[in-house]
Amino acid sequence: MRNSGRSRWLRVPGTRRARRLVILISALVLAAAGAAIPTVVSNAQDVSIQAVTHKSPFNCNKTFYANNWSGGHNPSNSIDWQTYGSDAINGENVRATAGGTAYFYNEGSTSYGRWVKVVHSDGSSTRYAHLATQVKAPGSSMSVSQGTIIGTVGSTGGSTAPHLHYEQRNSSGTVRSPVVEGISVPLGTKKAVTSSNGCSGGGNPYTAGEVCGSGYSQINQHALGTVGAVFLLYNSSNGYNCVVTLKYTSVGNPSAVSASLQVEGGTVTKDSGSFSYYAGPVKKSAPNTCVKWGGSVGSTTWTSAWSHCG
Repeated sequence: MRNSGRSRWLRVPGTRRARRLVILISALVLAAAGAAIPTVVSNAQDVSIQAVTHKSPFNCNKTFYANNWSGGHNPSNSIDWQTYGSDAINGENVRATAGGTAYFYNEGSTSYGRWVKVVHSDGSSTRYAHLATQVKAPGSSMSVSQGTIIGTVGSTGGSTAPHLHYEQRNSSGTVRSPVVEGISVPLGTKKAVTSSNGCSGGGNPYTAGEVCGSGYSQINQHALGTVGAVFLLYNSSNGYNCVVTLKYTSVGNPSAVSASLQVEGGTVTKDSGSFSYYAGPVKKSAPNTCVKWGGSVGSTTWTSAWSHCG
C-alpha cells in the first residue's frame, strides 16, 4: 500500500449536499452515454489562462510519481503524488509550488485531513492534503514564496496510505489539468517528475518545454545529482527530438553546462559553454529511430544508452 496510496472520495468543506447532487447527475449522464468516461487532456487554452507557473511540491532533485488516476478520484484531475523507486514519500517536505497566501486547515479523520490551500496572484489556487504536519496551526495563514515549506507528507483524513493529494484550481475554483515543472499530467496518466523546487540559487526560472518551444512534450529526464537535470522532449507532428539541460546551481551566473543528442547512425550534436540557465535546445529528426541523449553541469555528466526507438 505504501507505493499506491490514494485519496478516498474527498469532502470539500461546506459542499457535501452539492457534491451528492453532482455525483447523482454525473452518474445519470454517464449511464446515458454508456458509462463511457471521456479522456481529458491539458490544452493550450487551459494552460495559457494561468499566469502562475508551478514547480513540484518537493525538495530539490526529489523524484516522485504524479498520478492523475481516473475512476473514483475526487475531484477529478487532482494528483496523488506517490513513492517512486526506493525513495519513500512518507515524511517528505511539502513546498508551495508557487507563491501566494497559504491557509491552514484540519478536517480530522475525514476528507483532506490536515491540508493547506495557497491562493496565488492570478486568483488561482493549489491544495495540498493528507499532511502529517503543518508549519502553522489550523485557522492560520501566512505569505509564501515558491518553495516555502508548508508541511510534510502523511496519511491523514480519507487516505489509504502516505501520499500527497494535490490540486490546481483556476480563479473560479474549477480543478484544472495540472502542469508542474512544465510537464502536463492529464487525466489517466502517471509520470515520474523531478523537482527543481527549493534548489540552490533560487531555482531555474526556465522549463525544458519553454526552451524547446511549442509542440514538444517531455518523454524522459535524468537528474544530474543536485546541480541540474537533462530533459528529452519529442514533437510528434514533425518527428524531432529536443534535449535541454537545466542548471539548479549557480543559476543566473555563467558556468559550464552542456546538452547533447545523437540519432542512431549519425554523429553527436552538442551545445556546450558557459551559460547562466541552460544548454540547448539540441534538436534532431528521429522518427522511429533510437537516440542517445545527455548533458552536464560542471563536472557532473550523464549520457543515456540507445533508447526511445519508437
